[in-house]
Amino acid sequence: MPSRLRVPLGYVAGLVVLVLARPRPLLLAVGLAVAAVGEAVRVWASGHIEKARSLATGGPYAHSRNPLYFGSILMALGVAIASASPWVILALVVYLVAFYPSVVRSEAAYLMQKFPREYEEWSRTVPLFLPRLTPGGPRRSRFEWARVGMNKEWRTVLAVPAVALLLFLRSLL
Repeated sequence: MPSRLRVPLGYVAGLVVLVLARPRPLLLAVGLAVAAVGEAVRVWASGHIEKARSLATGGPYAHSRNPLYFGSILMALGVAIASASPWVILALVVYLVAFYPSVVRSEAAYLMQKFPREYEEWSRTVPLFLPRLTPGGPRRSRFEWARVGMNKEWRTVLAVPAVALLLFLRSLL
């Protein structure tokens, strides 16, 4: 599936979630907590990257080469839990499988081409996706709040409470 469709189809997936969700209070709370952890990982990662300028290897990038996607999957898991619907879980799994493997592969190829020496050193000790418990690799990048803003992570920060509110309102129907 072409990567350019990832965001537009993400909105479609969001609508599917709202239509099919059957949230209950306890699952809504648990799902929101999981989604919040995912967003925290994304904020941490966003504070380390300067897209196309340097290779981020510190912070969460010392645990996974794709912490932004790992955080997004935690957020999707949180939404799936909160939705209390097997159909939502299926829709989210289909969406994630359709886009994430190819995006992760293409970004790895791009980074390997752009930063060959640094990427080789980093990739030897840091897993592609699932995080390692202890940090590995060169750990050269440092967190900066300004990067979080430059990477427009505020959009996702606002999305977590917005989705929680929509699912809560859906639970009232």
